[in-house]
Amino acid sequence: MIYLDANATEPLRPEARAAVLSALDQGGNPSSVHQAGRAARKVLEEARERVAEFANARPSDVIFCAGATEADALAVHAFGANRPILVGATEHAAIRAAAPCAITIPVRANGQADMVALERLLVVHPDALVCLMAANNETGVLHDIEIAGKLCSNAGALLHVDAAQAIGRANQNWLALGAASLAISGHKFGAPVGAGALITRPGLDIQPLIKGGGQELGRRGGTSALPAIAGMAVAIGAAYPSEQIATWRDEIEAFCCAHGALAIGATAPRLPNTTCLALPGVRAETQLIALDMAGICVSAGSACSSGKVAASHVLLAMGLEQLADQAIRVSLPWNAEASMVQKFQSAYANMASRLAKRDSIGLTTADHCKDPICLK
Repeated sequence: MIYLDANATEPLRPEARAAVLSALDQGGNPSSVHQAGRAARKVLEEARERVAEFANARPSDVIFCAGATEADALAVHAFGANRPILVGATEHAAIRAAAPCAITIPVRANGQADMVALERLLVVHPDALVCLMAANNETGVLHDIEIAGKLCSNAGALLHVDAAQAIGRANQNWLALGAASLAISGHKFGAPVGAGALITRPGLDIQPLIKGGGQELGRRGGTSALPAIAGMAVAIGAAYPSEQIATWRDEIEAFCCAHGALAIGATAPRLPNTTCLALPGVRAETQLIALDMAGICVSAGSACSSGKVAASHVLLAMGLEQLADQAIRVSLPWNAEASMVQKFQSAYANMASRLAKRDSIGLTTADHCKDPICLK
């Protein structure tokens, strides 16, 4: 089996596994005052310090939770209750579900948020909560958070950044770039599933979304998932962008485009491990089945849709209606090897030769992709 679906979940890093096992052996509840509880509390607070150091934040501004979906929901709950909410057109379902009546920030043809449109929206809604993901989970396209942060700061708005896909792949100090808060999820960078965090800048009031026993300074109830949190704290320090991963991603794109594919969002800055490949005339579900039968694990869009394959709202927002149900996502994991790339290319070539039918789909701009046929 060749696993190329890292944006759904990264393989567990060995150092994270070791931290999980150590925390499991530790036992104890971090909220208990006895010796076992104090030892567990020490593990929890050391993990908080590690995550805070990575984000250039204060430990007290790190709120541990179950993952980025919860962190996004907490941010919208805490900061959007009495504000208009502006949400990027290609945001993850976690944000879109948390703010169903939000005003949409359009994206340009390359998938990046339209900052001119955002600036105009902030003139009308200067006190808004703006939600923009650092990196899109389907295309890997990076939004310009620095510009968004300046626009929000000038207007008096708050900026929440979903950084789930960006940690370990496009590490930046998003709080310094103007974000009021950012969401992270451990399993997206090699930690176990079940731990994430909302990290905020100092001075922001956080009312809990989940009430309970007063954990996390009263901002998130529930007993801490200590093993998962310990693994996340170790994994976040081990995650870093890889030039080799980017080279393999580019090789995959060049190969697949030579076999009829279109690389979506390839003219924009992107995550080094991610490519979104459309095969005109061939449904994404058909591609997934063919590749799965060849032992290749990839996906179509988000992995949070209960296994259904539907038209991508991300590609629709980019103006790619005719390709919205014909694209797959290949996302290289941290432990990728050259042999994995070669086996994927072989399987893709076999699939494309059997299934592809390049139709005249009216793509006449290089804004969407860098496929040579599009550039002619």
